[in-house]
Amino acid sequence: MLIGLGEDGAVGLCREALAALSEAEIVFGGERHIALVGSVPGELRPWPQPFRNALPQILRERGRKVCVLATSDPFHYGIGNSISRAIPPEEMRIIPQLSSFSMACTRMRWPQEECALVSLHGRTLYRIVPHLQPEARILALSWDETTPRSVAELLTARGMGASRITVMESLGGPQERIRECRADAFALDDIVPLNLIAVEVVATHDSRILPLAPGLDEEWFAHDGQITKSEIRAITISALAPRGGELLWDVGAGSGSISVEWCQRHLRNRAIAFEAKPERAERIKRNKLELGGLSVEVTGEAPAGFVGREAPDAVFIGGGLTEEGLFDAAWAALKPGGRLVANVVTIEGEAKLAALHAEHGGSLRRISIDRLAPLGGKHGWRPAMPVTQWRVEKP
Repeated sequence: MLIGLGEDGAVGLCREALAALSEAEIVFGGERHIALVGSVPGELRPWPQPFRNALPQILRERGRKVCVLATSDPFHYGIGNSISRAIPPEEMRIIPQLSSFSMACTRMRWPQEECALVSLHGRTLYRIVPHLQPEARILALSWDETTPRSVAELLTARGMGASRITVMESLGGPQERIRECRADAFALDDIVPLNLIAVEVVATHDSRILPLAPGLDEEWFAHDGQITKSEIRAITISALAPRGGELLWDVGAGSGSISVEWCQRHLRNRAIAFEAKPERAERIKRNKLELGGLSVEVTGEAPAGFVGREAPDAVFIGGGLTEEGLFDAAWAALKPGGRLVANVVTIEGEAKLAALHAEHGGSLRRISIDRLAPLGGKHGWRPAMPVTQWRVEKP
């Protein structure tokens, strides 16, 4: 039996949940959960540390009457997902409570379907970045009592200091407390660790709001000049044709701009950025945080780094195509039906693409971009180096 528990403890449990607790031989739960239910006839077992050892302990007791206590709705950023992957549905009964997100929406009078729901508990603060859009309503589970102030500082740093932050503590329990303030005037103290933040984003034309279209201007990224230019990047992302939940290999990643924008297309998208130079690898790590591409993994050089990696759904080769064995290794790793896109700017690179096109087919195109630039006292068009792009699907 998996039982969702609110801050009101046993008082808020239904008759079925109370009966299950009274009959259980073993009751698993966090120390807070155990304190909320009080005494029970069965053996109380607090979660082990580290928490990853909890599931093996539960599995060892299969066949006995076991209750697992979880917070509110076990299938909303809770333990329910982990348990259900290990135990067949017919062996489980689940009694959820209202999630803290649901309670927060009723307190704020916000329709839940119009809110972004984010967990910052045990996760980086930057998970909130992709949701920072004008007039957005965001509900975020805090990691601890420091999270609300950190969110306020992040909003202020990105030019959204006028946003309203509401801190909700111990929702649904006797100690419930709700307070609000502007992000740039955050002065709430004595916040309890168990809290949820509601953010109503107020943005201006100076706010650092992530555009929703691919092809971010280069100024968004930390880079040393080794970056796919915005117009070329938009075309490249289109050629890669990302779909939800897919994995990209970004070979010769430079600033990581392709990896980051791939992950921006869908929250479940992932990317592995192969970059041999340590200083560039560090820039990619900064860029993925600042720009919400959190599922970018940064690793070393290619093709040596390909070994043992999960097969990609798509591959982008932005550098090193002429290196011996690199294409062959990437092509061998690519899933059947996967897409490979390669960009080159040199004659040697074009020769390699022509040979690969003759062998594997696909499509070739040349992309030229001119940008207006000062020319004496007037202006003229300054061409960037043309890029030759090859796109091919693996049979």
